[in-house]
Amino acid sequence: MSQIDFPFHFDGRGRTAQTDESGYIRDLIEQVLLTAPGERVMRPNFGSGVMQLVFAAASPEVAATTQFLIQGALQQWLSDVITVDTVDVQAQDGALLITVQYVERRTQTRGVAQISAPGGGS
Repeated sequence: MSQIDFPFHFDGRGRTAQTDESGYIRDLIEQVLLTAPGERVMRPNFGSGVMQLVFAAASPEVAATTQFLIQGALQQWLSDVITVDTVDVQAQDGALLITVQYVERRTQTRGVAQISAPGGGS
């Protein structure tokens, strides 16, 4: 089953780009992680708050805090789609590298999503 790809764009034929189920789930994870609470009008609580840490120094403490934020947000918003196995957050070169290992509930397929969130400060 095809889904609309995120972020929205057009494919080489000028049509709305589509993705498969696994790509769609990775897109959902990215949306949850990179959306700030209050950013969506009809869902003011949607998101994880990870991007609020952009101006915090990329440190092990920030990485641990981010890990708990991500785990809670994914359980709240995507628990009907995925089961989260592990969330790993590392501070690397002024950015946070987020790795989420999960199992798709419908197919029981394992997946990995990696997202880099820019870090600020020093």
